[in-house]
Amino acid sequence: MTMDFYIWKDRRCVYDAIQGGESPALLLIHPIGVGLSRAFWQPFIEAWANKGNPAPIYNPDLLGCGDSDMVKAAYPPQAWADQLAYFIEKVVEGPVVLVVQGALLPVAVKLMEMPVSNRVAGLALSGPPAWPLMSTDTAGWKVNLIWQLFSSPLGSGFYRYARRESFLRSFSERQLFEQAEDVSDDWLTMLHKGSRNMDSRYAVFSFLAGFWRQDYSGAIARIQQPVMIIMGEEASTIDRKVAKQADKQPKKSSENRLQDYLDHFPRAQGVSIAGRNVLPYESTSEFVQVVQSFLSDVEKASASNA
Repeated sequence: MTMDFYIWKDRRCVYDAIQGGESPALLLIHPIGVGLSRAFWQPFIEAWANKGNPAPIYNPDLLGCGDSDMVKAAYPPQAWADQLAYFIEKVVEGPVVLVVQGALLPVAVKLMEMPVSNRVAGLALSGPPAWPLMSTDTAGWKVNLIWQLFSSPLGSGFYRYARRESFLRSFSERQLFEQAEDVSDDWLTMLHKGSRNMDSRYAVFSFLAGFWRQDYSGAIARIQQPVMIIMGEEASTIDRKVAKQADKQPKKSSENRLQDYLDHFPRAQGVSIAGRNVLPYESTSEFVQVVQSFLSDVEKASASNA
């Protein structure tokens, strides 16, 4: 694996690359959160390599995260989609399968509305948000107000609190992992290292403010590429309103969440695997197997259409 960078709009953007055969490359889209960056995908990359998979992998840091440049600015999904579109066109220069973690799905959806979408052969979605969060607009004034609070000295104090190990461990156990014992030292070390730069807070605050919360149902209905939805058997949401609605459903929340996506993507299939909300960490081997099988299906479909 080699680390490299490119310049986009005068910003330095860092990525890791693993060269491989002529299969569509996997383009990994990491989640946004305190200390999160492309390092999130390390267990997946190691397991993928150990399986002897030939597909190339590209693992970029989104702006505001990891080793990429960080600026005091709001990062809406379109900004990251623009960055990735340039990356696909100028760096990858070939077909890709997007592998998207959690609530970064809006970035992928925005990307699929751009001309570069003709280079996307498929999408593998790891634990996407509950459907109501992807199909309901949030008032712009509310998002902007929250952003202003976060970008004030109050937000700086909150970020210092949120990057403490005790908070990171507690949040991971309560909201991300199914099993508390899976919150490993490696996980916490990654979050600690990634949150040392206080400028990393702007990407996190952009996410928390809710710039990504829009109605994407129409855009999703227009995506014609094959989609694999990988849901944790114990998938949950931190949105209280959505959680209350899920509690009233006769099926498990994860089953309803998976079915919602199967109903709205034109060419979707899905599976549930052990875990909650960070499947590439909780069930790495199973996750790799699902992505490997999906990539094989995409390759076969591409070959038949050639």
